[in-house]
Amino acid sequence: MPSQTELLFDLGLEEQIVGITKFCIHPFGKVKTKTKVGGTKNFRVDIIQDLKPDLIIGNKEENDEEGIRLLEKDFPVWMSDIVTLPDAFQMISSVGELTGTEMSASGLVNKIKDSFATIRKAAPTKVLYLIWKNPWMAAGGDTFIHSMLIEIGFTNALNQSRYPVLTDEQLKQLDPEAIFLSSEPYPFKPTHIAELKELLPNSNIQLVDGEMFSWYGSRLLKAPHYFNTLKLE
Repeated sequence: MPSQTELLFDLGLEEQIVGITKFCIHPFGKVKTKTKVGGTKNFRVDIIQDLKPDLIIGNKEENDEEGIRLLEKDFPVWMSDIVTLPDAFQMISSVGELTGTEMSASGLVNKIKDSFATIRKAAPTKVLYLIWKNPWMAAGGDTFIHSMLIEIGFTNALNQSRYPVLTDEQLKQLDPEAIFLSSEPYPFKPTHIAELKELLPNSNIQLVDGEMFSWYGSRLLKAPHYFNTLKLE
């Protein structure tokens, strides 16, 4: 998982990291020296087996269960399951315990907590957070993105769980005050703002940094500052 890979680097474990996914892009430069094992879902079990890791760290939502089951036969595997900010804190602490970096992990959690205390709560606004197009997909409840929206002070316009598919008509019925177009996993562009404006002319539509809303590792340190720059006009 990209956010957990970045966390390992930030805990000082650069030399111990032997394999990462092709989506692990931070810290820039350092990840280029590591063996790529495929994607988060279509990872190459044969490459991982050749690396002979002492520990594999994954995520329940993002990784392929069948592949994880295969890896568990040969290697210790630890899986995170993160929906809320406290879940993220627990994950960071657990990774610290697993890797002998408890002090660094504890310090990081405290810094993130201090950072989140600086968030200037936004005015209550009904926000729809889109993660995909063709079909439209949005972040509902039981997601880390939902938890971040609540932390900022927004209301999630979608009263469904996980990541449901939505039609144009359903978007109209939701009638969100604002729509956030995530930079990942779908690469939304300004042209998509114009397209949605025709469908929902009364909604404030803007591109947002998906890493700030969905990465639950050490990147959380940077999220509150970014959230404080969001403006709904």
